Amino acid sequence: MSKRDYYDILGVQRGASADDIKGAFRKLARQYHPDVNKDSSAEERFKEINEAYGVLSDEQKRAAYDRFGHAGVSGMGGAPDFSGFGVEDIFESFFGGLGMRSGGARRGPRRGEHIKYPLTISFEEAILGAQKEIEFTRHEACPTCRGSGAEPGTSPVRCSTCKGSGEVRQVRQTFLGSMVNVTTCPTCRGTGEVINTPCHTCKGRTLVQKMRKLVVNIPPGVDAGNQIQLTGEGGPGLNGGPSGNLYVAIDVAPHKFLRRRGDDILVEMSISFAQAALGADIQVPTVNGHEKLKIPPGTQSGTVFTVRGKGAPQLQRSGRGNLLVIVTIATPTHLDSAQKKLLQDFAKSLNGEAAPQEHGLLERLSGIFGEQ
Repeated sequence: MSKRDYYDILGVQRGASADDIKGAFRKLARQYHPDVNKDSSAEERFKEINEAYGVLSDEQKRAAYDRFGHAGVSGMGGAPDFSGFGVEDIFESFFGGLGMRSGGARRGPRRGEHIKYPLTISFEEAILGAQKEIEFTRHEACPTCRGSGAEPGTSPVRCSTCKGSGEVRQVRQTFLGSMVNVTTCPTCRGTGEVINTPCHTCKGRTLVQKMRKLVVNIPPGVDAGNQIQLTGEGGPGLNGGPSGNLYVAIDVAPHKFLRRRGDDILVEMSISFAQAALGADIQVPTVNGHEKLKIPPGTQSGTVFTVRGKGAPQLQRSGRGNLLVIVTIATPTHLDSAQKKLLQDFAKSLNGEAAPQEHGLLERLSGIFGEQ
């Protein structure tokens, strides 16, 4: 179904001025906004008015519409969307706050502040899990006044400015009728109460800073960037609201030998030429102690051996990653005469020259480290 003409929707002539278009929109928005008009068709009518105004109030879009119709403004961006706002919000945007405005004091329950605590743990603690004691400061209800803010033996009194409502209302007359402007009471700052005799401990602020010690359970398999949430260990809630949370942000100190890639643990092992050529059994370090690894004869530098189930535990799942052992061959730098003679004889027996390999060390390592 084709769209209606935007000028017809707003009830203005094609040569209407910008002020005429704005005035027509004000009138129709007031009439058809769903907060005012409960008719079932009002919402669709308001969206239509909103779309028309969004085009005709924009000089560039209006020129394109006048020349090409609806096709001229297709893809130029939507109209300003007032559908999610109350009618008072619309008029505040036009009258600079002279119209009715929602808000004022919010005295309902509010959640307390969240606290973030950075914690650095060792590589082994990240893999195996641990318990760590932490110490941090947070706001708590003042123990002297029990959070009332008033000196013991006294009580807060009802604010005389707002009569305990926490709000100040002002009625203004506009061409649209009476409109109410609601603001937070400047005397009690929205609490509805005034403290004449502030508590000597918290100075009437109701809260004090306290040191808090907690033992945090570090689950096996956490990694740098993970957060552990401790519900309710943040700041206290307001007006009966729930306390905030404590978020322990994990960082992991580097290990001397081991590295991590996801759930896998990587370690580089240097073996001698003789071990690579003849084969050998070597001891590989892991977070659980040393692991025996069999090196087969003829092992090349850069060969990667996989020891299954010796990597990091998988968070929120069963199983572990793998231990990836990257073997490199160490070249001796200090040889005595007997060792040199043995190697020279061995080299003569090979009777060959160095040649490039089709699949070398770099290509094998790229499969392990990816882009790293």
